[in-house]
Amino acid sequence: MVLNTQRKDKLDALADTASDAGVSLAASAWRRLRRNPVFIVGALVIVAFVLLALLAPLLAPHDPAQRLLESQVSRAENTIPPSQPGFPLGGDQYGRDLLSRLLLGSQQTLLVAVLATVIGLGGGLVLGLLAGAFGGWVDSLVMRIADVMLSVPSLLLAVSIGALFAEQTQFTVILAVAIVQVPIFGRLLRGTMLAQRASDHVLAARALGVKESAIVFRHMLPNALGPVIVQATLVLAVAIIDAAALSFLGLGAADDSVPEWGQMLGGAQNIIDSHPQLAFWPAGCIILVAFGFTLVGESLRDALDPKRRR
Repeated sequence: MVLNTQRKDKLDALADTASDAGVSLAASAWRRLRRNPVFIVGALVIVAFVLLALLAPLLAPHDPAQRLLESQVSRAENTIPPSQPGFPLGGDQYGRDLLSRLLLGSQQTLLVAVLATVIGLGGGLVLGLLAGAFGGWVDSLVMRIADVMLSVPSLLLAVSIGALFAEQTQFTVILAVAIVQVPIFGRLLRGTMLAQRASDHVLAARALGVKESAIVFRHMLPNALGPVIVQATLVLAVAIIDAAALSFLGLGAADDSVPEWGQMLGGAQNIIDSHPQLAFWPAGCIILVAFGFTLVGESLRDALDPKRRR
């Protein structure tokens, strides 16, 4: 039975190699992803998360800021509203509907993660492009700056940046998380750009007298973006966790009328012993969504690996 399984794996590998012959890397990667259960599970989690975030105002049964169940809150007896008709998850310590706050909180989590990743990706592209295209002292300067930033743990660096602002808002969280991601993208793009500089098609373009700017933007950069895009998927998971950590530590928006998962988790820490569900639901959502982005990112990394086409 073991021999049959090994034979089947070898036949599948040979079939993949034969089918990939003459096919572009993107088409080959998509063929692999469609048959990868890890990618499918991660993609389903991400699609569900995005749909819930986009449709949250329509799906939320109540206003997340209204204290509709405040009469059922007793600080003396340490009680909060339980699950009841119209409030499937009950209420929080202020009498607000927990389900509505979770749904609306997904919007803020998605907004922070996407904007932080986009800003970090843009800054990393600029630094990586300068270092990889020009080399020399420019490369050394950019990489030393990146080395200094990468020498500090990402969460500690994000907390330090967030604490520099006199007033903590959602934008400060986005900016702090984005700055942490810049050297990651910059170093990755710089490495792929340096590899492209020595490739045959770039050397041929230089021999033909093509302008350096055209070589960089038409021949080097497009071929170097693949690993960066994959890394962006993985960074989304890290951005969600880092943003939640900053909000948990009180470095996010002070107004809790606009819910956010990390902020909800931080607000529940004082009563987590008696009411663990207030921390369980936002923490579970954070872990699940970060797990989904990680699965998709790892699957993309494997599918886009040129070595697997051999």
